[in-house]
Amino acid sequence: MLVTSTSQEFDIVVWGATGFVGQLVAEHLTRAYTAAELTVALGGRDEAALDRLADRLTTQQDGWDELPIVLADATDDTSLHELAERTQVVATTVGPYTEYGTSLVAACIDAGTDYCDLTGEITWVRQMIDRYHDRAVEANVRIVHSCGFDSIPADLGTKLVQSSALAAYDTPCELVRIYLEDGRGGVSGGTLASAVAMFAAAEHDPLARQTLTNPYSLAPSGERTGVDSAEQRGPRRDPLRSLWTAPSPMAAVNERVVRRSNALLGYPWGREFRCREVVPTDRGVGGALAAGGIAAGLALGTAAMSVRPLRAGLQRFVFPDRGDGPSREEIENGHFTVRVVGRGTTAAGPFTVECEIGAAQDPGYGATAKLLGESAMCLLTDDTGDSLAGGILTPASGIGDPLADRLRGAGLTVKIDE
Repeated sequence: MLVTSTSQEFDIVVWGATGFVGQLVAEHLTRAYTAAELTVALGGRDEAALDRLADRLTTQQDGWDELPIVLADATDDTSLHELAERTQVVATTVGPYTEYGTSLVAACIDAGTDYCDLTGEITWVRQMIDRYHDRAVEANVRIVHSCGFDSIPADLGTKLVQSSALAAYDTPCELVRIYLEDGRGGVSGGTLASAVAMFAAAEHDPLARQTLTNPYSLAPSGERTGVDSAEQRGPRRDPLRSLWTAPSPMAAVNERVVRRSNALLGYPWGREFRCREVVPTDRGVGGALAAGGIAAGLALGTAAMSVRPLRAGLQRFVFPDRGDGPSREEIENGHFTVRVVGRGTTAAGPFTVECEIGAAQDPGYGATAKLLGESAMCLLTDDTGDSLAGGILTPASGIGDPLADRLRGAGLTVKIDE
């Protein structure tokens, strides 16, 4: 039995359960666990859609005779407080979080309910840090952002590399490189809507612009400077692997999350710690050209999203609608590999530690559903190692190393090589 009895009705509420990713999270939890181990409720505002989802899941999954539903509205604070009071953990997929996330965070802190989400909207995360971190610490509530492809592979991978370095060499890695080595997957309308919301916020909000330009913008107040520069913009030779690299589209999120983890944990990796996320290509002229092409494409996309009429046109005529996403076949045929390489130095000389995190599923959807679901399970069972007891946290600082074992159990690859 995984769960101890409490005064709450439910162990986990999947909020936004009828959305594209919410359905995948609910499917994963009911497939990986039994009703005897876990009480899952499906949360949303459309009762008929929730009933249909509950009927489908109870028909598909053995041992689940019923799945309760919880009705609430993301724009109704009272209903969100009632939802939070009924469960131990909320796992939310409802975005853009800039529009629909703030009231739920506040409700969970007030109710003493742990929370995890999939946000990559760092401008909103900065607002939550400034507004709610101290309250969450006082309440011993763990608000863990970015528990999907943004940013578990980068953040947990870095934590595992550093834990291994400290155990084997008694010193951390001063440099970590995060490589998006391989991947294939689709993009949902909800993900693109979140990107639009972040660019829109930066257009009119000075704090949002500062968040996107300062590489330490998610660090605790008073500690928002350091040795790292902004994320890589163009093609560069890699200092650890002697190949060409391109900018990563996820670097602006993941690098800031990793730096916040180091700060929240008390700088176990040192105040001179540096990290960079990139897309590796190859050696030689071919590698340089490929890296240049990726960099140019990313720059063009960023420029288009930064101009309001172009952004509106993309959202109206190009991007899929919210709730739409890749097909089941595309999800199952997707894959990803993220390699995290750390370099440190002892009296005997330099050393490296590597971590590989990957999955044979679409990274943003099939794998992300497992990442969020297992994050919620860690919070539920307090399977969080030496992580922090409360605050606006990251996967590494709010859950930590134990998540690796759960991900392996869910079918993901998590390997450490010293």
